[in-house]
Amino acid sequence: MTITHNLGFPRIGAQRELKRSLEAYWAGTQTADDLEATGRGLRARHWRLQAESGLTFVPVGDFAWYDHILEWSSLLGAIPARFGQPSGEPVQLDTLFRMARGRAPSGTPAAACEMTKWFDTNYHYIVPELVPQQSYRIARSYLFDQIREAQDLGYRAKPVIPGPLSWLWLGKGDAFVGGAGDIAKLALLDNLLPVYVQVLQEIKALGVDWVQIDEPILGLDLPEPWRQAFQRVYEALAEGGVRILLATYFEDVKENAQVLKGLPVAGIHVDLVRAPDQLDSVLAVLDDQQVLSAGLIDGRNIWRSDLDEAVALIRSAASRLGDRLWLAPSCSLLHVPVDLESERELDAELRGWLSFARQKLAELNVLAASLADGADAGTQQALQRQRELLQGRRKSGRIHHPGVQQRLKAATDLPRDRAPFAQRIASQQGKLGLPSYPTTTIGSFPQTPEIRLARRDWKQGTLSDTAYEKAMRAEIEHVIRFQERIGLDVLVHGEPERNDMVEYFGELLGGFAFTQNGWVQSYGSRCVKPPIIFGDVVRPAAMTVGWSAYAQSLTDKPVKGMLTGPVTILQWSFVRNDQPRETTCRQLALALRDEVTDLEAAGIVVIQIDEPAIREGLPLRRADWQAYLGWAVDCFRLSTAGAKDDTQIHTHMCYSEFNDIIESIAAMDADVITIETSRSNMELLGAFEDFHYPNDIGPGVYDIHSPNVPRLEWMVDLMKKAGARLPAERLWVNPDCGLKTRGWPETEAALVAMVKAAQTLRYT
Repeated sequence: MTITHNLGFPRIGAQRELKRSLEAYWAGTQTADDLEATGRGLRARHWRLQAESGLTFVPVGDFAWYDHILEWSSLLGAIPARFGQPSGEPVQLDTLFRMARGRAPSGTPAAACEMTKWFDTNYHYIVPELVPQQSYRIARSYLFDQIREAQDLGYRAKPVIPGPLSWLWLGKGDAFVGGAGDIAKLALLDNLLPVYVQVLQEIKALGVDWVQIDEPILGLDLPEPWRQAFQRVYEALAEGGVRILLATYFEDVKENAQVLKGLPVAGIHVDLVRAPDQLDSVLAVLDDQQVLSAGLIDGRNIWRSDLDEAVALIRSAASRLGDRLWLAPSCSLLHVPVDLESERELDAELRGWLSFARQKLAELNVLAASLADGADAGTQQALQRQRELLQGRRKSGRIHHPGVQQRLKAATDLPRDRAPFAQRIASQQGKLGLPSYPTTTIGSFPQTPEIRLARRDWKQGTLSDTAYEKAMRAEIEHVIRFQERIGLDVLVHGEPERNDMVEYFGELLGGFAFTQNGWVQSYGSRCVKPPIIFGDVVRPAAMTVGWSAYAQSLTDKPVKGMLTGPVTILQWSFVRNDQPRETTCRQLALALRDEVTDLEAAGIVVIQIDEPAIREGLPLRRADWQAYLGWAVDCFRLSTAGAKDDTQIHTHMCYSEFNDIIESIAAMDADVITIETSRSNMELLGAFEDFHYPNDIGPGVYDIHSPNVPRLEWMVDLMKKAGARLPAERLWVNPDCGLKTRGWPETEAALVAMVKAAQTLRYT
C-alpha cells in the first residue's frame, strides 16, 4: 500500500475552539490549564481524524498557540532581550504571547515582534529577531511533549519542524541589512545547527522514524551562498540519526533541484499542484534510496481534485519508484477549512464541487488506492463520482454571465489615468482644507458584542430590517461623534455592518458563495471565512453608498467611503481555478469602478480602496513578477480612474515588504497610501525614501494587533523619523490597520494620543 501522509492540519478547530480558548485566556476568564486542555483535545481530535482517513503518519508539531514559526523560535530560545527571558530557564507560554501581541496575562508588556505574510499566503508569521553571535538552546519541550501525546494515543508520529535555512531567511535583525538574502545571516548556522542536531537526536530517542523539515525557500530565487549552504546544513543534520523528509512547497524548485542532488536526506517532498512540470527534474536528482513525496492534492484551495489528472501525472513515477513514492497534499492544510460536512446550507451542486481538509485526505486515500494494481470496485466508484462532479461543474450554467464577459472585452478601452498628482492634490486640498499631518483611521472601529449580536439576529431573521438599520445607524452616529470629539480630520463610518472586509463585499456581488464554518487562521486567534468565487463577478446594486452617505450627512468633516480592492478580494477568497486569476480580478475591478462612481454621486469626496494583499500576491519567482504586477496595478487603476480629480483616493497596505515593488506601488497612483510601520520602527519607509515616492503617505504609528496603548511620545518620535525620510507636507498620521479587533477603551486612549501627536507635530 502506498504511504500517505500530511504536511500539517488546521489547528484552530472546526468551530474555532482554539480562538475562543485563547481569547478567554488573554481576557483572564480561563486558566492556563483550561487552555492547555483545549489544545490537547484539538490535537487528539485532529490526529484521530487523519489516522481514520488512512494516513500512514500523522504530523506532530504543526499545532501552534499563535504561529508555528514563533513556536520554533521559542524552542530555540531566540527570545528578544526586551521580553526579559531568564537565562537558562524554560520559555513560558506567556512569553510567546507577549512576543506576538505585546502583552499576556503575566509578564511585563513590551513591543510586539514584527508580523508579516507567510510567502504568498494570507497567513501571518511572527518574524524571528536575529542578532550577531546569537546563542541557541532547547528552551521549550512542546515538540517532544506532543510526540509523546500522539504515541500514547497509538499514532505513528511524523514531527514537522521549520528548516534552519528557511528560519534564518525569514528572520530579521538590525545587523543583517541588505534584504532577506544577506549572507551574514549564514554565520548564525555555527550556533544554530548543533541545537537542531540535538532536537533530532531527542526525536530519535522517542522512537520516531521520520521527521519532516520544511524548507519552502527552495521555491525562491536563492543567492548562491544560500544554495551552497544546503549541503553543509544537511550533512550536519544527518548526525541527528533520524530519517529526514525535506519538504518544499508553493513553487517549482527549478534550478534549486540541483541543490537537492546528493543531500543526505531520506526523502524529498515537492508541490506538484502549483508546479507539476518540476516532476522530471526532481526525479532526476533522486538517488536509488530516496523517497519522493508527491504533493498532488491542492492544500491551498477548496476545489475537488482531478484525480485522473493526478494519476496521469504520477503513474510513470509510481512504476519507477514503487514503495519509494509517497502521496500527500501539496502543502499544509492550514490554509483550508476543516470539514465540508458542516456546510449544510450550501446548495448540493456547489457543495459537490468543494473539498475541505477532511475531504482532501479522503481524496488522497482514493488517489493512493487508484495507483494500486487492480483498484477495487469502491475505488472505481469513487473515481467515477469525482469525474461526474467535475464534469457537472464545467457544464454548469451558473458559472458564466454573458453581460460580464461582454463588458470585460470592452474594458480594454476604459481609461486608467487621472490628472497628474500635483494637480489632483491641489484640487483636493482646495476642497478638503486639511491641516498639516492630517489624521484619519484605516476604516473599521471596534466590533462590540452588541454589533455582532444584531448582525447575527438580522441574518437569522429574528431582527427586522428596520430594527437592524436603526442599530447600525446608531453605531455609525456614535463613531462619527467620537471622531469629531477627539479631533480627527478625515472620518470613517466605522463599518459596523461588515462582518469581514472581503466577505461583506462578496455577499453583495454575484458569482460568490459563502460558508457557515469555513474558518481559516490568519494569525493567532484571528480567523476569516474566505468567500468562494465560483463564477463571473457582477455587482447587482450599490454596496456601500447608503451607509457612507448616512455617515456623511452627520458631519461637515469628510467621511471616507471604504472599499476593499480587487486584488485583495481575489487573494483573500477561494478563487475559481477554471480561468486565469487575472480575468477574475478584472471582473472585480469593474464592479468596484461602478461603486466609486456611485459614492462620488452621493457626495463622498474621499474614497479608500484597500489593497493589503497586493504584495502577498506577488509570485515567488522574480521572473513572474512583472506579469502579475502589470495586471494587479492595472486592476487597481481600472477601479479608481473613473474618479474625479478632486476626489481623493486612498489605499491601505499592511505587513508587507515594499522595497522590491515600490515602482508598482507608485504606479497605482493613489493620492494617499497608508502602511504598517509601527512594529518595524519605520523600517518600511526606506523604500519610499529611496524611490522619492511622490504622493502622500500615512506611516502607521499605532500597532492595532497589540492591546498595548502607544505612548504619545512614541508616536511623535515615529513621525519625526518619518519626517526625516519624507517631506512633512506629504505625511499623514494614522493607525497601522483597522480597529475592528480592539476594544473601545484602548481604542479611545490610543486615538486621543494619536491626535495629540499630530497636533504636537504641527506646532513644533
